[in-house]
Amino acid sequence: MSLLAAGHDPVTDLLVDYLGHCDALGLKDEALRARRIGAEKFLERHPDLDAWWRRPMDARLTDLSRIAMAWPLLGWALLTGRCRSDIDFLVRKKFGHSLARAVEVLYANDIASLRAASARLGMTEVWTEAIIHSALPLVLTFFGRSPATLDGADLDLIEDGVRDTPMFTVAMRRSRRGHLHGLRRLLYETGTLDRPARIQHGDGPTSRERRLEVVGAVEIRGTILRYLELRSAVLRPATMEKLLSSLAIFGEFLTDRYPGLTSLAHLERSQVEAYFTWSATRTWRGRFEGRPVGPWPVTEAVITLRSFLQDIAAWGWAEAPPRRLVFSTDTPKLPSLLPRALPPDVDTALMAAVAGLKDDFPRIAITLLRLTGLRIGELLDLELDCVLDYGSSGRWLRVPLGKLNSERSVPLHPLAEDALEQWCTRRGRQRALPHPRDSRPTDFVFMRGGRRLRSRAVQQGLAEAVRVAGLTTTEGAPLHVVAHQLRHTYATELVNSGMSLQALMALLGHSSPEMTLRYATLASPTLKTAYEVAMGKVRPRIPVATMGRPAVPDRVGWLAQEMLKTRVAHGYCARELVAEACPYANVCESCANFVATPEFAPVLEAQLADIAALRIDAATRGWASEVARHDRVIISLEGHLARLRARA
Repeated sequence: MSLLAAGHDPVTDLLVDYLGHCDALGLKDEALRARRIGAEKFLERHPDLDAWWRRPMDARLTDLSRIAMAWPLLGWALLTGRCRSDIDFLVRKKFGHSLARAVEVLYANDIASLRAASARLGMTEVWTEAIIHSALPLVLTFFGRSPATLDGADLDLIEDGVRDTPMFTVAMRRSRRGHLHGLRRLLYETGTLDRPARIQHGDGPTSRERRLEVVGAVEIRGTILRYLELRSAVLRPATMEKLLSSLAIFGEFLTDRYPGLTSLAHLERSQVEAYFTWSATRTWRGRFEGRPVGPWPVTEAVITLRSFLQDIAAWGWAEAPPRRLVFSTDTPKLPSLLPRALPPDVDTALMAAVAGLKDDFPRIAITLLRLTGLRIGELLDLELDCVLDYGSSGRWLRVPLGKLNSERSVPLHPLAEDALEQWCTRRGRQRALPHPRDSRPTDFVFMRGGRRLRSRAVQQGLAEAVRVAGLTTTEGAPLHVVAHQLRHTYATELVNSGMSLQALMALLGHSSPEMTLRYATLASPTLKTAYEVAMGKVRPRIPVATMGRPAVPDRVGWLAQEMLKTRVAHGYCARELVAEACPYANVCESCANFVATPEFAPVLEAQLADIAALRIDAATRGWASEVARHDRVIISLEGHLARLRARA
């Protein structure tokens, strides 16, 4: 007898609801009849679904293999929350697309919202359908709730199950996790989740524990973890990542070199010295494996360890060494490097190649970096309201808090403004993301597909532009250009154009003049001009004779120098401006007792020519008293020469 004719009971009600769902699927009569027969057979044998789900997995799979069309009933019951399944069974059953149509019918409005979100994020249709037909049915059959009721903890639980189940191969697990990540993005975009999907990049307690697995001593590892937990409250994620890496390397060194050391309380100075010696000679791992580390990681290792040991000692931790082990003299002095600006010809060729990049993001990002002098982190943190209009002062770019934790604004070059407007037009509407600093919802400028864009794409764009422009080293290798060189090029160009270092300091957001003074080099034409002027003043006072020649000033150079100059019959006088006029200058030539003889006429004529030139020079410089003095001497010399001519 059919269950439908058995009267009103829970099993019958379940079957009626299920058949109504089948009608909504739009199945043909034969398919509907097959599903009804399969459902009746299953419910006759297993009227209690909860009891059936408690049976061993193999027994359940056997039941499904013997009763045709029983799985659609069970899948519908799971989707509507009438029973619960374990994730291993769902994986083993390979439910996949068999429930996709049921999900579409049951939650049509939610599916429409997800597809609209996918379109805004620019996802491909193939990827969107993979998420909706694969990841979504898995989540909904496990929880038995609509997509709109899911939260981050639900997806965390599913991801843990996918990661831990033995039913998946490595490739299948990677695929499922990718689909679940895409589902997170869609659910965040629709407003269902309050936190966006993110990929773990090394921050967070779980990642710290995995990174510190190389530290063999349990107590040392625990001390470092505890320290990192406290420091994470005040340090930025990037700083935390460096701190974690440095302390993990130190802990790994102790494990390899001193396996018997179980606590930092027993750490000795000799072990610290051995670590510093090893750190200075170690090589990189990963992408730069085998290459010696530079001076910065070596110095960072010393500073990090010193701060770590000083902090835990100041906090009174029992694990702290009983005496000080790291001193300021242990810190190597870092080299003071000049900014690596691009030469003008390289700069021109590079930016011409950048203009032809196909990917909008690196093309626009590199253009903005070159025309604004922003750091790469500041560029990626720009928000949609970053352009400020100051009326007659023009449009400025508000630079967000960056490396030095300070805001500033820079004038917006017309080309930079056009590039920024071009990007924002194509960016489209996307849901704001929590800011890494304070978690406030933030509309970042550089987003694509609901995710923030990364600096790696900028560096890849630079590498492509270098290749297209044919820029190579003397050995023929592609020229290595990094994004920060665009900032150096921007600043050097401004200095060379006459901008004061004070103005440049404000424009670059430097916190100290020393940072800006790095741009004041003799490679700068502005500084070179100042240098040559200064050397022009120095040379007469500190003459340097070439070998075999007397140390005398050059006459032409002397006439052009910025000092009080007196021409006397037997030589030259160079007097500094600060000494003011000499009271004895040309006193003899103006004296009534001075008598000129014919043999000195050529000397007086040369002296007169020089003094006439000095008068013009003094008038040009605005030295009125010197002009008057030279006038008196000229009158006196002309008188002496006139008397000599009259006697001849």
